[in-house]
Amino acid sequence: MGNLTPLAQLAPPARGGAALTRRQKAAIIIRLALSQGADMPLQDLPEDLQADLTRILGAMRPITRDQLNEVVEEFAGDLESVGLTFPRGVAGALSVLDGRISPHTAARLRKEAGVRHTGDPWERLRQLDPRKLVPVIESESTEVAAIILSKLDISKAAELLGLLPGERARRIAYAVSQTSAVTQDALDRIGLSLAAQLDGVPESVFDKGPAERVGAILNFSTAAAREDVLTGLDEADRVFAEDVRRSIFTFANFPDRIAPRDIPKVIRGIDQADLVTAIAGATTPELTRAAEYVLDNMSGRMADALREEVKDAGKVKPKDAETAMSAIVSAVRELEASGELLLIAGEEED
Repeated sequence: MGNLTPLAQLAPPARGGAALTRRQKAAIIIRLALSQGADMPLQDLPEDLQADLTRILGAMRPITRDQLNEVVEEFAGDLESVGLTFPRGVAGALSVLDGRISPHTAARLRKEAGVRHTGDPWERLRQLDPRKLVPVIESESTEVAAIILSKLDISKAAELLGLLPGERARRIAYAVSQTSAVTQDALDRIGLSLAAQLDGVPESVFDKGPAERVGAILNFSTAAAREDVLTGLDEADRVFAEDVRRSIFTFANFPDRIAPRDIPKVIRGIDQADLVTAIAGATTPELTRAAEYVLDNMSGRMADALREEVKDAGKVKPKDAETAMSAIVSAVRELEASGELLLIAGEEED
């Protein structure tokens, strides 16, 4: 009963003793399905058809069992003759292809056809990263911001509140206490308005956010270059600099970002020579801590053998050590990309 195609061909209802029209037959099928407890997505129909269907159902009079059987048999025959159905319009096609074409292409087609995103606007808002909601919150009144906060999951609402300036966050938190009188109609209007704002924001042509992209570049930069860039970012935009730091993953981050149980898995995919060079070149407190973390979470015999090799290697050039550490980080990133390893989020370090 999920296929509502016959409704698209409804015609004006017959009067008097005239034969049943296609509209009336469709209304009979829907009435029968609903009486049997079927879940029919009538909300997916154009609004004018929903209105017409409601009027027809209200105007219909009882029919005989023979008439019902004839309508059902005709409807079943129509369904059996259909080989394949297609979505109606660009909006339907975009729904079918959701996640299968690039966001940039989908946004362009949506704009060309004047198609808006469909579905529950509040569900869309709940799926967004709290950081993307900050500009929305800042552009709205305190009362609307409080409603947005109330519709989010508690964890996301808390994260969003923490991203706002203290005074603004306090006023919004207080305004939540005044949202109990908001009607469903007002809630729907606010949700649609916010969804329209989101539709007006162009889709990014990049797969990752700016902080992630900068962090990925700095992952493979030298330590000196990385610190120099981060220092400059601190001076220009401290919040962005912190976002970049959270996205960076280097050898020094092993103790905070890799679970002890995953160290053996990481070691299996690393060249022994790179591991020896990296550990031998771990001369700063942060790198020494990372090297000891790796050694402490492998088998004792392997750790002893590695320590002996490190001792035999003696002093290594900083450049060679950085190259070896980058190779190890690359191996970890490959494991992460394949789903074999899950890095601990940077904000969970504490």
